[in-house]
Amino acid sequence: MKLVTTQEMRALERAAVDTGATWAGLMEQAGWGVAQVALGRLRHGWRALILVGPGNNGGDGLVVARHLHDAGFPTRLYLWNRPDSPDDANGQRCRKRDIPALIAGEDPSRIELRAALEEADLVVDALLGAGISRPVTGDLAAIIAEVGEARVRRGKDSVLLSVDLPTGVNADNGAIAGVAIRADLTVATGVIKRGTLFYPGRAAVGAIALADIGIPSQNLEACMSEMLTAEYARKLLPARPADAHKGDFGKALVVAGSLHYPGAAALACAAAGRVGAGLVTLAAGRTVLGATGRGPEVTLLPLAEGEWGAIGPAAAEELGKALEGYTALLIGPGLGKADPTKEFIQRVFGLEQPKSRARVGFLSGPSAEAHADGGKALDLPPTVLDADGLNLLADIEDWPEHLPHGHFVFTPHPGEMRRLLKLDELPADLVACAVDAAKAWGQVVVLKGATTVVANPDGRSLVYDGSNPALATAGTGDVLAGAIVGLIAQGLPAFDAAALAVFLHGAAGARVREALGEAGTLASDLLPQLPQAIRTLRG
Repeated sequence: MKLVTTQEMRALERAAVDTGATWAGLMEQAGWGVAQVALGRLRHGWRALILVGPGNNGGDGLVVARHLHDAGFPTRLYLWNRPDSPDDANGQRCRKRDIPALIAGEDPSRIELRAALEEADLVVDALLGAGISRPVTGDLAAIIAEVGEARVRRGKDSVLLSVDLPTGVNADNGAIAGVAIRADLTVATGVIKRGTLFYPGRAAVGAIALADIGIPSQNLEACMSEMLTAEYARKLLPARPADAHKGDFGKALVVAGSLHYPGAAALACAAAGRVGAGLVTLAAGRTVLGATGRGPEVTLLPLAEGEWGAIGPAAAEELGKALEGYTALLIGPGLGKADPTKEFIQRVFGLEQPKSRARVGFLSGPSAEAHADGGKALDLPPTVLDADGLNLLADIEDWPEHLPHGHFVFTPHPGEMRRLLKLDELPADLVACAVDAAKAWGQVVVLKGATTVVANPDGRSLVYDGSNPALATAGTGDVLAGAIVGLIAQGLPAFDAAALAVFLHGAAGARVREALGEAGTLASDLLPQLPQAIRTLRG
């Protein structure tokens, strides 16, 4: 399930034409594919209204209208900003079939549109496609408002389908340009447009289907972004041989927790175990280890505190001595941001004395094991850096230049990403933002949100369409970080571990939502659902 930007889609279409396809043929296949999806939703006696705009999207809509009419369903056109032209072959085909057409320019008060919407059981939005570049205003905004009001009145007795993406939604980043059609179903033509997975546009897209238009599969291989689906995640599951023992599934070390946030450590450790790590150890200050709430399976590594309940710089040496044998490390959940803990982070990465010249987010140089004039970094196993681990790192000057490339998974939410990049606001295109950061830093980046992006330094990215209000609660990020480190401990490469953990976390969240609803769920509710999600994924 590849994902493309507008520019990438145009290049794919041009390449298809260069290898023998025609523009007219691509449009015919697009309209035919959308019509087949629509026909699957239509019931006997239903009537269709096709909203047709200028350009190729409107052309697709005319093809849809022709096929619905030929299938025996009463069909009507509403033409906005699309003149009757002998060069419009699809328009002429509709005219030869006597498909009735209303002209928006002849309906200034939209009386005819309102009447047509009231009669229609299926409304197809083919007004504007992927090329929108300015806010929707004027007559088009008024048409969209009429469609929305009619949709509310008709409710579940009708279906609103958008061709490729809803009018008003940006195809690249999901922004809404003023107003947008709110579809029940969007049928992507050829390849799913990346912006349809990101909010606020995602809320306007509804369910997503795909209509094949004949893009050669080899051309799609160059697309570096795709959806994170069950089929993709299933291939990543680590094997569980019948004769295995706990040593076969790795050892995860979790450096987490503080006096104020002991629960973050407990959640991360439990998640690492729930995704199958053979042994999980919590390394924390002695005060934190005295708190209750963690599972009895978790072993403990006491670390020196710099102040009450906060890990201090002396803990770096203790950690270094204990690292042998651990196959994955997680640093950050609930650590807090006390000055002694920042010194601990500096010592772990060999960054005690930052250089004086300024550096920001994407600016990075060659990786190194130790900062100039600083101490030697610890020899770390593959490491997940989360929450306060990221916040503390963001406060250290020049950090991107001195972390070894290909060694870390960063798991920022948008606020943490802004701090890492020294930005007041993230770019609108979150996939490009995550990919650029992964390339610049040389690390896997998991940019968390209602839609989550997993980016690799080689330019690959996965987008997880798993928005779930049940997960909008404290501690769910700690569960995700623990799941990633638990999968790395079992031998998965960082990118694969991050992708699988994101999927399992989302699948567990969906199970929790189904059982408990959207409000009142707790992060700990995810934990018993993680192995259930794994079992379901294995089939």
